[in-house]
Amino acid sequence: MSNKTPQQWQAELSADDYRICRLKGTEPAFSGRYEACKTNGTYRCKCCAKPLFESTAKYDSGSGWPSFWQATNDHCLNENSDDGHGMLRVEVVCANCDSHLGHVFEDGPQPTGLRYCINSASLSLDPKE
Repeated sequence: MSNKTPQQWQAELSADDYRICRLKGTEPAFSGRYEACKTNGTYRCKCCAKPLFESTAKYDSGSGWPSFWQATNDHCLNENSDDGHGMLRVEVVCANCDSHLGHVFEDGPQPTGLRYCINSASLSLDPKE
């Protein structure tokens, strides 16, 4: 869990990244830098650099956000109930720094059947050579 103050996060992140990562915002569909990205590598938390997703688990869901069918491991994400916007969803946050990432849905491909729908602004890509 992060010990940084909101002021420290605001100094480190752009205004839009702060709104998404720390205030649980959402970027517009099809606007994020990683939505159509095909680069191989590891997607890390924008706020703390913890590995979250591998490019091998990324797929085109058609949703407008980067989508993954599994996380890097069982301990990198936490899930929270989200009843905002008039619907019940499951929010995913970084287990290390509590940064808002997006949501997980049960309409993804096999073998997991999950779709981690993640804001590009919540991620940084560490490309593989």
